[in-house]
Amino acid sequence: MSIKLNINNAGLRSHELDQTRFLVEAAFHNLESKQGAGNDFLGWMDMDETAAQFAPGEFERIKAAAKKIQGQSQVLIAIGIGGSYLGARAALEFTGGSFYNQVAKRNGGIEVYFAGNNISSAYVSYLMQIIGDRDFSVNVISKSGTTTEPAVAFRIFKEKLEQKYGKEGAKDRIYATTDAKKGALRGLAEAEGYETFVVPDTTGGRFSVLTAVGLLPMAVGGMDIDAVMQGYRDARARYAVCDLDNNDVMRYAATRFIMMLKGKKIEILSNYEPALTQFGEWYKQLMAESEGKDQKGVFPVTANFTTDLHSIGQFIQDGSRTLFETVLWVEKSACDIAVPHDPANVDGLNFASGKTMQFMNEQAMHGTLLAHVDGGVPNLIITLDELNDHNFGELVFFFWKTLGVSAYMLGVNPFNQPGVEDYKKNMFALLGKPGYEDMKADLEARLNAVL
Repeated sequence: MSIKLNINNAGLRSHELDQTRFLVEAAFHNLESKQGAGNDFLGWMDMDETAAQFAPGEFERIKAAAKKIQGQSQVLIAIGIGGSYLGARAALEFTGGSFYNQVAKRNGGIEVYFAGNNISSAYVSYLMQIIGDRDFSVNVISKSGTTTEPAVAFRIFKEKLEQKYGKEGAKDRIYATTDAKKGALRGLAEAEGYETFVVPDTTGGRFSVLTAVGLLPMAVGGMDIDAVMQGYRDARARYAVCDLDNNDVMRYAATRFIMMLKGKKIEILSNYEPALTQFGEWYKQLMAESEGKDQKGVFPVTANFTTDLHSIGQFIQDGSRTLFETVLWVEKSACDIAVPHDPANVDGLNFASGKTMQFMNEQAMHGTLLAHVDGGVPNLIITLDELNDHNFGELVFFFWKTLGVSAYMLGVNPFNQPGVEDYKKNMFALLGKPGYEDMKADLEARLNAVL
């Protein structure tokens, strides 16, 4: 098994997990039977290269497009926000490390950068400098084509492509991942002749990384998407049986629920491997947008150790007891380096001479685990044997299904996000978007009173 869950340090009494059995089994069956709230967004449960989530032949077209992009470009700009970029970026760093664009190119992979996830002119300017005079392509990812951040970025990079290659040349370098039939981007892609891929109707953004949304940038960056999908299938089979004693998805969901009942309203997903930093960002969206409704849910945050032990470590150790910790630990490093011996021992580190950094990292994890548990912080451990393409697909499904069971235990619909729309309405009104005029004066008056 690539993934193992350890709840021995969660501080549970012997009867507590068993007392959740009826509820967690009901939530599991609700998910499996596809009868629960939001059941029209369960495409991620049965995803396969030949399933309805992919148009006929689309999985092979993704691989062909990736090869074409690798052959004609040195850089791909993937434009999207939220689930339209978080999963692909997490995958590339998961398998290639923090410097995947510089040192981890494989299978003909090229540099992949992400835009359209903010409205910063400085960010876009720096990205333009990175591209420089090199050849590049664009993958714009948006179901509607009208989401502000990616729409702005696409305008800018589309203009740059057309200036560099002409209108005809540019359209051969633009790939649109969007709705199958409708929307502004679908209409533009068909009018301009862009190659298109589908954002499935049955798969929401934070569940879309194993569709064309994430798979095309992943393949362009050199990942083996066949291995990714095999990891997904292996996890789907492993967690298919309703068995609280042996199904780690159910055990994790039940433990999180018990933590919440005990007043632990914050879950810290901590890791000791920088390659998992962006996976933490993906996890935050998945959990926060899915569970945070009806004044319910566990608030997800992340910590990157040992770095953050020198910043938020004091609070975790000694602050208010409102949190629990889930450690994402990787047993095998992609490479290992031993600490050299220094005859002068100026830094006093010769006690570690000859020890590998991975060994030292593991002892840091063990020491932190014991200290946090002693400080009253329940700890769970999710162990991966290593970071590779297969294990990315497996871990994604593990968190997806845990989230589905957990949210149904809370009694919320995990597949919508009604609260996300509020800030957009205010922003559109302040920007003067047609249809929001009646809101603008009131919002400006409120801002004048508080700013």
